[in-house]
Amino acid sequence: MNLPLLRFVTLLFLSLASEVTSQDTLVNLKDLSTEFNYEIRYATPNNFIGETLYDCAECLLRPEVAEALLQANQYFCEKGYRIKIYDCYRPLDVQKKMWAKVPRATYVGNPYGNGSVHNKGAAIDITLETLDGCYVEMGSDYDYFGKEAHIDNYNFSKEILTNRKLLFEGMRQFGFNTIRTEWWHFSYQKNWSYKTLNTPLPCEQ
Repeated sequence: MNLPLLRFVTLLFLSLASEVTSQDTLVNLKDLSTEFNYEIRYATPNNFIGETLYDCAECLLRPEVAEALLQANQYFCEKGYRIKIYDCYRPLDVQKKMWAKVPRATYVGNPYGNGSVHNKGAAIDITLETLDGCYVEMGSDYDYFGKEAHIDNYNFSKEILTNRKLLFEGMRQFGFNTIRTEWWHFSYQKNWSYKTLNTPLPCEQ
């Protein structure tokens, strides 16, 4: 997506969002851009629980989070990469299922406490791939619960450390914060202002 078109899309959905005052507003990233790739793991049994948790593979986000992600993806595209998305908004009921299976706050947000920023539509799980869809090595698989996934673990090859540096620094430029235990997780910096949601994903019946 070129910069003039990106600005147009940004202004368009911010205009639409301004007409809605509800704190429950979420936008579907697929309606805003075709420049992302998707592998929504929780819409399949290929995840740390081994069960399908979503009825469909959709990426919903708060409007300003989606705007920041569009800008981040443009940044990566100019460097020869694009964002591949593993997870976006997650209903609170799904968070409860995860917690019932893995009640470890290091890796799974406690839905009976502060929950997960995913439940607010203000966090994304992502990686990078090349523009022609080639895999970019980050040192572990998505949702791997171990030190290989920790961002303060530097016991990797120069290639992996360079790939992680590109991902982390790029996302931070657009308002996303990392967490120590998951290289793939990025929370939007203003997430405390959003309420936790349990809105179902918009799956066709």
